[in-house]
Amino acid sequence: MRAGIGLVAVAWAVAGPALALESVTVNVTGIAEEYRDAIISSVELSSLAYRSLEEPLESDADLYGAAVTDYGRIIGGLYGEGFYGPQISILIDGQEASDINPFSPPGTITNIVINVDPGARFDFGKLDVSPRPEARRGTRLLKDFETGKTARSGLIGSAANTAVNEWRDAGHAKVDVGEQKITADHKTHQLDVAIGLVPGPQLRFGALTIDGDRDVSDKRVRQIMGFPTGEIYSPEELRTAVNRVRRTGTFATVSVSESDTPNADGTLDYQMTLIEDKPRRFGFDIEYSSVEGISVGGFWLHRNLFGGAERLRIEAQVENLGGEETGLQDRGGEDYTASMRLTRPGTFGADNDLFTFATIELTDDPDYKEDAFTFGVGVTRYFTPNLIAEVSGGLRYSEVEDAFGDRTFKHAVLPSRLEWDKRDDRGDAKEGFFVGIDATPYLGIDGSQSGALGELDLRAYHGFGPNKTTVLAGRVQLGSIVGSDLDATPPDFLFFSGGGGTVRGQKYESLGVEQSNGLTSGGRSFLGASAEVRQLIRGSIGAVAFVDVGYIGEKSFIDEEAGFQAGAGLGARVGTPIGPIRVDLATPISEFGGKYSSVELYIGVGQAF
Repeated sequence: MRAGIGLVAVAWAVAGPALALESVTVNVTGIAEEYRDAIISSVELSSLAYRSLEEPLESDADLYGAAVTDYGRIIGGLYGEGFYGPQISILIDGQEASDINPFSPPGTITNIVINVDPGARFDFGKLDVSPRPEARRGTRLLKDFETGKTARSGLIGSAANTAVNEWRDAGHAKVDVGEQKITADHKTHQLDVAIGLVPGPQLRFGALTIDGDRDVSDKRVRQIMGFPTGEIYSPEELRTAVNRVRRTGTFATVSVSESDTPNADGTLDYQMTLIEDKPRRFGFDIEYSSVEGISVGGFWLHRNLFGGAERLRIEAQVENLGGEETGLQDRGGEDYTASMRLTRPGTFGADNDLFTFATIELTDDPDYKEDAFTFGVGVTRYFTPNLIAEVSGGLRYSEVEDAFGDRTFKHAVLPSRLEWDKRDDRGDAKEGFFVGIDATPYLGIDGSQSGALGELDLRAYHGFGPNKTTVLAGRVQLGSIVGSDLDATPPDFLFFSGGGGTVRGQKYESLGVEQSNGLTSGGRSFLGASAEVRQLIRGSIGAVAFVDVGYIGEKSFIDEEAGFQAGAGLGARVGTPIGPIRVDLATPISEFGGKYSSVELYIGVGQAF
């Protein structure tokens, strides 16, 4: 060990009542300037003594132990940066930590000095990870695990894992790492790596045994799971089968283990352990807008209604409690919604869920009143964990009072949707995108006109920096009604703009289509766009700046005659276990209401989109 010169970093701390530690100093010598920051960061992250400045240990004896442990920890960190010949000295009040008798540790520690000479940086030399599956031979195993690249130790383990996974993907479930040889040549500053693999035979899925505390029968579990007995082993197929059971929401524990040895016929058996979750669950949500008032909702869920992992979910919501009363006949009261959905997973195939639904809606919006009842049956198809489609059919009946008078609508409806969700966090995304497509063809009954409702929802997110403390978020919404005339379309199908879901700062549903009688209806087309800059300030506290725009058109597609409005504002976010608490202040920035003429407040849970 040797001491270095040239002070690189000094950190000071106020000692707690049990410690007299005043400082931990890090010195680095013999290093090119281009590597200096990485080495300093590596030493600081590796050293328990350095971290004790912010996370004080209980005693000086613990601090001594941490300093002695730091030799190996710092060496490991330097290996991770490609330095395989480091010299390290750790001085405790001037005495080398490794020379101190561990049976007589210092009673008081005031200063610790860490001196590091990392030596030369090594590059990868000869690399041999073999054998590899025939389909993968000649291809790059892992980015940066290449001759001439910096020999970071972490890449060696990653390369071995990648090679193992290649064989597993090819059906060799029991592949293992054999002989390994890693040689550091201190003359050429190269690291040679040789890793031998033992692929073993290609295997097929064998028998599945199911146990655990559950009421769901083996037959239903197998229907839901779709375990691929007899097929060539595939880790992806196994993950898919297990995830089918997890997504039912019925089980608190889902674990699968494979047998230690294959069967003589080339199959590999598995055992699944299931423990059911509590069968019933309930929850609620609440949001507030200074114009729309309070929205309160709740649900009750049964996870295993008939013993086959059937889910029954009953929801109810009341909106616009205490909101402003405007619009048609000074109306704009409360909206009530109650719905039921019963889902049977693993029906008509493991990736299909059969469901039946019913919804009652009593809507009292500013420009129309509609009481509607819808019921039907449908199927949800899971293509991947991120891509699902849903097709259903049913009947819809509604009684309406709006700008066109009092009417009754009867339709056979075919609600369908496609959802592609690649967000890293659905409630607070920092990366990824979301695509939602909804289509509802409707066939008129007893004189009601036929048509189709289509909606598109596009969202994208991009975070900056290693911790993504700054996030740019954008959203585009499109909607269109084709087939039925404006006055022959249920008003709940038509589009309005304004309020928390479209343009914040504008009055709720303040933009529609003005009729000749002076009243307002919804439009047959909608275009909305929102942009946000989300900035994490400190801890779980963040701020948001946003702008929203909306267009409503009388025709099926937006044209130059469409109405326009916009709003902008600032908001605050406070992270919680259930998602960020959202508080937004927004104001109109278009002719509707005049620039800065009012400020609206929105409070809820989760990001705006």
